[in-house]
Amino acid sequence: MMNVAARHLSRRTLLRGLGVALPLPWLEAMGRLTALAATADSRAAPPNRIAFLYAPNGQHMADWTPKGEGRDFELASIMEPFASVKQKLTVLSGLAADKARAHGDGGGDHARAMAAFLTGVQPRKTDGTSIRSGTSVDQIAAAMAGSETRLPSLEIGADKGAMAGNCDSGYSCVYSSTMSWRSPTQPLPKEVNPKVVFDRLFGDGDPAAAARAARRTSILDFVREDSRGLERRLAVGDRRKLDEYFTSVRDIEQRIERAATLPPVEPPAMAPPAGIPGDYGEHIRLMCDLLVLAFQADVTRVATFVLANEGSNKPYPFIGVPEGHHDLSHHGGNPEKQAKIRSINLFHAGHVAHLLQRLDAVPEEDGTLLDHAMIVYGSGIHDGNKHNHENLPILLAGGGCGTITTGRHLTFPAETPLSNLWLSLLDRMDVSVEQFGDSTGRLSGLLE
Repeated sequence: MMNVAARHLSRRTLLRGLGVALPLPWLEAMGRLTALAATADSRAAPPNRIAFLYAPNGQHMADWTPKGEGRDFELASIMEPFASVKQKLTVLSGLAADKARAHGDGGGDHARAMAAFLTGVQPRKTDGTSIRSGTSVDQIAAAMAGSETRLPSLEIGADKGAMAGNCDSGYSCVYSSTMSWRSPTQPLPKEVNPKVVFDRLFGDGDPAAAARAARRTSILDFVREDSRGLERRLAVGDRRKLDEYFTSVRDIEQRIERAATLPPVEPPAMAPPAGIPGDYGEHIRLMCDLLVLAFQADVTRVATFVLANEGSNKPYPFIGVPEGHHDLSHHGGNPEKQAKIRSINLFHAGHVAHLLQRLDAVPEEDGTLLDHAMIVYGSGIHDGNKHNHENLPILLAGGGCGTITTGRHLTFPAETPLSNLWLSLLDRMDVSVEQFGDSTGRLSGLLE
């Protein structure tokens, strides 16, 4: 029998093959440390991860806001898909994005909503090249946590967006389609092609990657020899985890291959770009599953995911809503339009719930991947009909490695800056910042 020291694996272990470097999920062998190993590998404990997911045009807040506060709360109808992970949620009410307001700049609430969401900074009103916002919270976290992973951060989406032109009352399209900013003048465009994301996560930057694609060979075939040697060193439980991980990787590969051949749902005459599903729901779900793999394999610990660009007028005929989302958001109190907005909100919530359920199904040391993560889902607009930016719909899922008391609905005083939440989450990523954006302090009560 191997001794403890011999069975220990570094969190940095990779399975290698021709043009491939496949990271491993968390295994028990990575936690079996002698005192000497603990000194050499300080990352033995599961790391904290953070992801920000964005939905456009606000929410129908009457069906978003839970009934009751603290632990005694009931999920409203839009949030019913989260019922299975309710005890790992923290619903936050009362937070505001003041820098998404006009402050003398006139129209453009949609552009400002996304640009200010993670920056806490009012974007410069321009549709030219002089764009300016602020460094986003994900990139502040990536500057620290990114040194520990292959990718400092991952920016993905399910809706293409232009990086130039006028998209909202004189604001550049970059503001409406980009959530992540490396610096005040450097937006980070999101990747919407699942195949490209997969290659970025698991490719080795080698020309052999193209050869693999041409032969439709699984990435697992190229690391099989390395994996056999590893499996002989693992206990039964770790071998099972590794097999489940390989199964997930192969499932993603097969879905990407199928996506390249499936025709689009709407409109039927248009072929989708290779690798991007024609079905919008499958596109979102595939991106969610890739995000789970990225966190599970510790390829990155920081991610942003734009479900649809701010101000999106995407129709949803597959759920009985053929009208555009943005048009419907200006419902004027019309009950029929409000019902359709609820349906769109429910559609998005269902896919975010899928992400959380997948994260919670991955065991990791003393908990699950969701227990060791902070997943934020929300919007920079309260109600699309009013274009207001107070009392935003914000959901925080995950325990942040034991730093967040979940299963609660917390209400903060009106006009509490959203940036106060970001400052609090940075603390939990071991990033010390005195102020962020328009923050006025940390949120109290996240940990009881």
